[in-house]
Amino acid sequence: MHVEEWLQSIPAVWVYALVGLVIGLESLGIPLPGEIVLVSSALLAAKGVVSPVMVGVCASAGAIVGDSIGYLIGKKGGKPLFDRLGRRFPKHFGPAHLAKAEAMFQRYGMWAVFFGRFVALLRILAGPLAGALRMPYWRFLVANVLGGIAWAGGTTAAVYYLGVVAEQWLKGFSWVGLAAAVLFGIGTTLWLKKRVAARAAAEEVSAQSA
Repeated sequence: MHVEEWLQSIPAVWVYALVGLVIGLESLGIPLPGEIVLVSSALLAAKGVVSPVMVGVCASAGAIVGDSIGYLIGKKGGKPLFDRLGRRFPKHFGPAHLAKAEAMFQRYGMWAVFFGRFVALLRILAGPLAGALRMPYWRFLVANVLGGIAWAGGTTAAVYYLGVVAEQWLKGFSWVGLAAAVLFGIGTTLWLKKRVAARAAAEEVSAQSA
């Protein structure tokens, strides 16, 4: 069963809870498809099944709370925590991933937390890594709250209005709205990843030159 079809088969209150839970666990550091759940829920809101405001609020809350818990875990576990995670989940917490993420944090600080919300890799690592690197919590919290609201609220609004337009013009072809939203999300993520990789490479070259 498709994610959107499955979400449509359960009560609205459980959709809100699931959005908050999945995004919260992903933000905590567990690799889960938070963005897919958010996009699917926003499309349901475009069909009138759930409230777009509640989807955005629950997604934002999950992102903020999950990142904050991840920060505390990272602060307590430190870098040895990432060594253990790297051995267990090399695709998500391998040395290369951690090196890129750490370079971003060292260079951009709060901005890495804010913009990290829009990048799949940093979305998982932002909270724990900020804690492990001992970023002051008030700075992390400001970037975490603003980034969580911008990502969750912005994604919900964009997909919701896209779904409304698709529903009005294409009637039963709701999959077109989903495909467009997914392609938009993938394109944005790839663009941001390219920018992150370019900046990290430039920083590495600069450090070697120094």
